[in-house]
Amino acid sequence: MLKVNDLEVSYGAIKALKGITFEVKSGEIVTLIGANGAGKSTTLRTISGLLKAKRGQIFYKGDEITNREPNEIVAMGIVQIPEGRRTFPDLTVRENLELGAWTIKSRKVINDKLEGVYELFPRLKERRGQLAGTLSGGEQQMLAVGRALMAEANLVLLDEPSMGLAPVLVDEIFEVIERINKEGRTILLVEQNAEMALQIANYAYVLEVGNIVFEGEAKTVAQDPKIKAAYLGA
Repeated sequence: MLKVNDLEVSYGAIKALKGITFEVKSGEIVTLIGANGAGKSTTLRTISGLLKAKRGQIFYKGDEITNREPNEIVAMGIVQIPEGRRTFPDLTVRENLELGAWTIKSRKVINDKLEGVYELFPRLKERRGQLAGTLSGGEQQMLAVGRALMAEANLVLLDEPSMGLAPVLVDEIFEVIERINKEGRTILLVEQNAEMALQIANYAYVLEVGNIVFEGEAKTVAQDPKIKAAYLGA
């Protein structure tokens, strides 16, 4: 579904990505793990068009999308759930959700999608008239996920969904990620909680200072002694 070939991205003179190549197969959960500053979020932001590639190519369903505008990429079926939630605090829960459906013209389809999100997150239904800025951190993360699901997206880019959440909410968010995947969406997951990410992923890539240094089936990566020592606290 997604192929990234020799991707290089720079912030001025600093190379954030140094020519990485990887792919995400349809129907899978693929995770990128690594320390802060490894280039994980940069990778997602470049795929979604928020950053421009200096070199390399990105293909989605066979079409090159390198350096296309973000709105074009969303319309093609790729949606990103950003790090830090980035909800609109002065809009209600429902208004935030409906913004995710900006490419959809049918009111019936939008309403159906709202009901789907409310089924997934009953707390959002209870708070649908509440301003997003008054929600707890966990509820805002649910809202960010729900907003992305309002789009007609086949590929979901998830950036640090567990950041700042209590352990019980982390478990809940990861259960939701698995459910979203089982319902037919492909997921590229960036996550510092490597242990949780490797538990639900099919395949994993390990990023270090802009390079992919290790890859494999997630279960295999999780058992590698070097990976366990560096990222799993073993």
